[in-house]
Amino acid sequence: MSDAEQSPLFLPVIYVGGLIFGLGLAVSGMARPEVVLDFLQFEDFGLLFVMGGAAVVSGVTFTVATRYLDRAPLTAREYTRRVKDFDRNVVLGGAIFGVGWGLSGICPGAAYASFGIGNYPILWAIAGMFLGAYAQGYLRSTSTDDATTTDATTR
Repeated sequence: MSDAEQSPLFLPVIYVGGLIFGLGLAVSGMARPEVVLDFLQFEDFGLLFVMGGAAVVSGVTFTVATRYLDRAPLTAREYTRRVKDFDRNVVLGGAIFGVGWGLSGICPGAAYASFGIGNYPILWAIAGMFLGAYAQGYLRSTSTDDATTTDATTR
């Protein structure tokens, strides 16, 4: 789909959605790493209710949208199911994410909300996320380049 077919409201809706998400994290206290760490240590189950509420809202939204609309309202793209293979990359990435979450008490979305409420030392965690994402992209591009080179030389 081209950008010309995309609604002019697409980016503003994304920004408003992100603002609402961050505000919700801040109001619920989930932008504070110590609250998340308390959850991970089974001392405070507030995060469970926040995540459960988000799952219910998302589930209802996707169920209603896919049942009554044939296309996404802002992009005009047809609803399709994207199935991703459950492979070692998914397991490894999930494990790395989980260890980082457990050590820092923060995930990417909450990190930005935490910065927004004045937790400036969180910039170290955000820098780590960027470095990790860059390293993963670099490793993936070099492994793709190696595979392409190998395929070209074996022909």
